[in-house]
Amino acid sequence: MAKNQYWKNKTVLVTGGSSGIGLAAAKILAAAGAHVWIMARRQELLDAAQQEVEARRVDPSQQFGIVAADVADPDQAAQAVETVIRSAGVPDVVINSAGITHPGYIHELPLEKFESLMQVNYFGTVYVTKSVLPGMIERGSGHIINISSMAGYQGVFGYSAYGASKFAVTGFSESLRMEMKPHGIRVAVAFPPDTDTPQLAYEEPFKPAETKAISGTAKALSAQAVAGSILKQAEAGHFLIFPGFDSRLFYLLTTKLPKWMVLSVLDQMAASGSRNKKNSN
Repeated sequence: MAKNQYWKNKTVLVTGGSSGIGLAAAKILAAAGAHVWIMARRQELLDAAQQEVEARRVDPSQQFGIVAADVADPDQAAQAVETVIRSAGVPDVVINSAGITHPGYIHELPLEKFESLMQVNYFGTVYVTKSVLPGMIERGSGHIINISSMAGYQGVFGYSAYGASKFAVTGFSESLRMEMKPHGIRVAVAFPPDTDTPQLAYEEPFKPAETKAISGTAKALSAQAVAGSILKQAEAGHFLIFPGFDSRLFYLLTTKLPKWMVLSVLDQMAASGSRNKKNSN
């Protein structure tokens, strides 16, 4: 990625850039010569992340910045984008990587979880995107990369709240692509598999046994590997981005096979997890 010229001298805004896929992407971009701004909620994590990103600098002229904001708040999101625009101009690229998760049985999950996941994962993507679009449209160029999930194209046991929010990101991205194409603005949506991030560690205690039986069939990828794959495919102009073999294979299977067959396989995997849970009690 260090020799990649596509990202060189581009101003890139990464939401959720203080950890996980967002931070990994920011570091790769810095090593590719980009000017990188990262947005996240917690200032202390942003400060530490900025040091990691700036350490990847390859040119003294590169500029870096951080902005603390909660993307789930439309005013904070808009003000944060305005801060970046005043300091560095309209971003050439926006990576909407901010996201949260919380698995669980649908009848046990409180409504607040459905609302908070939709607010961060979906509306956070919408708020930031809406804030940068006027400048990108006026300039006639831009690149927006939204991070969905494998659960954003196929419903999965235990991810009723998370999957719905990521399905929304996918649908938004498809419409956004069509509307922005005449304006010279590229759009991509990525479907990462399980990735070794703080979010994955957070959700583990809440995963139903059935969810573990389904997700446990594949090994989690590193955030660096996922971010690198996303950036490589985005540079190549892909709209649908599949980091890793499992992500692409699962998409092909769930979209090419009859839906009843896909659901039957997932039902069997979930039933296996349920039996294991009963046997362990």
